[in-house]
Amino acid sequence: MPYDIKEIPALKLKKAALRRRATGHMWIFSNELENVDSSVPPGTICRVFTPDGGIAGEGFFNYRSLISVRLLTDGKVPPEENFLEKRLAAAAEYRKKLGIEYYCRLCFGESDGLPGLVVDRYKDIFVIEIMSAGMELLKDRITEALVKLFSPAAVYYKNSHQYRQLEGLESYEETAYGTMPDEISVEENGLTYRFPAAGAQKTGWYYDQRENRKMLEPYFKGRKVLDLHTYMGAFALTAARAGAEAVWGIDSSEKSVDCATGNAAANGLVKNVIFRREKAENVLYALERGELPERPDFILLDPPNLVRNKKSLPQALKMLGRMCSAAFRSLPEGGLLAVSTCSQHIKRDDLLRACASAAGRRQAVLLELGQQAKDHPVIINMPETEYLHFALFRVK
Repeated sequence: MPYDIKEIPALKLKKAALRRRATGHMWIFSNELENVDSSVPPGTICRVFTPDGGIAGEGFFNYRSLISVRLLTDGKVPPEENFLEKRLAAAAEYRKKLGIEYYCRLCFGESDGLPGLVVDRYKDIFVIEIMSAGMELLKDRITEALVKLFSPAAVYYKNSHQYRQLEGLESYEETAYGTMPDEISVEENGLTYRFPAAGAQKTGWYYDQRENRKMLEPYFKGRKVLDLHTYMGAFALTAARAGAEAVWGIDSSEKSVDCATGNAAANGLVKNVIFRREKAENVLYALERGELPERPDFILLDPPNLVRNKKSLPQALKMLGRMCSAAFRSLPEGGLLAVSTCSQHIKRDDLLRACASAAGRRQAVLLELGQQAKDHPVIINMPETEYLHFALFRVK
């Protein structure tokens, strides 16, 4: 076990926190504790008691974070022996049953009982993000568990996410096991993608959009598609393979555009796909003004996270609405608009309201609703585990 059961520190809940705790939420905030003990090292596993002395759970404690406790158990039983290995094995088995054993998000933090741990699998390459002080203390054990369970070629920690600052953790990247290749390969929906191991966003690939890309395939045939924020070209190349007449992929990153262009060539899809380095918003607003030589009839709008905290939500929704408005105005009758948001602060209703307002007098018919892929499980007791929303509209 990662601690001595006799010496585990104790914390006490305020009475007012009991109602929320009863919902099964696995976070305890600093204002829900009677005392935030700064003498306990960040990441230490602590036991949390109710005001009447009952056990509310055990989890990682961090006095530096607003999320003071990330629970590993609900209080009924302590964390099992070798819980890291057992929970990683269970997470892998769940993905295997989904049919996505080798290319997937192997572990999605709290949703897999491992708070603050994200593991993306690229066959025999494992790329990890740690976003809790508790998991940081267990990093060597995480590596050992992955090596034992999967015999990987490499285990790489990409610990540069800005959320680490909220936990008081430094940023770094390192290879903890094996040898990282210069490029990583991904297989998804019948296509193969390659991208540089160094310099990629987050853990490299956005597995969370896998099912939404698949869902759009029937809608692409015969369309002229503008894919904004294309990154490695996944939506664009899915469209091209599905029979789109023409596809333009736009991204502000030269590395992403070069990579997407290479992926088009590797999949034999260069005939009707063009990737360009431009700021997506500039292209969208130029299209709205009628300044582009071609007019797409399918726009994909998948911006990066616009919301870093609740305070920035109104401004983010305003920005999203402005982009959607430009897209709706630019599309011909019968045109399609696919919109994604990737922030836990933007709810599905927020997205739909923003799009309804942006459509103005144009009638927009909702064709599809999507969310993050199933290897990013949503716990209904924890709204924070649901962050990606996707909608497809047809414009009349």
